[in-house]
Amino acid sequence: MMKASAKIKEMERKNSWAPTSIESEGVVQITKGLNQLLANVFALYLKTKNFHWHVSGPHFREYHLLLDDQASEILAIVDAAAERVRKIGSVTIHSIGEIAQLQTIKDNNDSAVNAQKMLEILMEDNQRLGQELRALHVITDQYDDYATTNLLDDWIDQAEQRVWFLYETLNSIK
Repeated sequence: MMKASAKIKEMERKNSWAPTSIESEGVVQITKGLNQLLANVFALYLKTKNFHWHVSGPHFREYHLLLDDQASEILAIVDAAAERVRKIGSVTIHSIGEIAQLQTIKDNNDSAVNAQKMLEILMEDNQRLGQELRALHVITDQYDDYATTNLLDDWIDQAEQRVWFLYETLNSIK
């Protein structure tokens, strides 16, 4: 079985024409970053929904609604990121298997997690996602990919807002 990154590289090699003025090395680097981002966004979305479904305790309603809002915001990244990969003439992820190979945000398979720990985990994961977005921003800046950079600016702000809300929520229960 071909690894996800090798499969994408092979497809990129076959696609010699790109509908963009971004140099070919830039397309490769940006595609790699966006596909990594997509894998982590899917992982974070599912973890956030998992915690949304399983949260309990005295602040159930507040946490349940907060996590649902955050999951929706995270999921909204998917289509724009995948379509950006296609717009620059490349190939994006195809399956859960590829997501599993590319993701660096770890899954949470614990059958029971207390609400405070859920919020702490999600705060750390959103911070990690923000760092990843900033690293990709450096690459898109390098290749003058203004369209992707613009998307990243918004996603960085959203990640920081999620971290802020989780941080303040955690502080209110300590």
